[in-house]
Amino acid sequence: MIASTAHLDDTLIALADPTRRAILEQLSHGEARVTELAAPFAISLNSVSKHIRLLERARLVKRRVRGREHILSLDARPLDEAAAWLDEQRALWSHRLRLLDALLEAEDQRKKPKRRKRSPP
Repeated sequence: MIASTAHLDDTLIALADPTRRAILEQLSHGEARVTELAAPFAISLNSVSKHIRLLERARLVKRRVRGREHILSLDARPLDEAAAWLDEQRALWSHRLRLLDALLEAEDQRKKPKRRKRSPP
């Protein structure tokens, strides 16, 4: 279950950007320094840092400082929470659509003209 809608909002906002998703992909292979994460991008280190801060706010990234190095790691729990919410929504809407389909089918059946039996000649 989702801890709060604010956390879900933060997670979904973080996932909405391709740069942030790429950073998460990199971190899925293990922890990395900020400079390593920034290397593949054609944007400034400052811009990458802003993306990382947003990922930290979403609780998707954890930071530890070792001397001057900032080492980041992935925390997938918010992804699991978002996936659980999506699964709940999928189940809810699937159920509602099945009910609507049954209602429309019943309405179609009521509107069909009834066949009359032919009397023998």
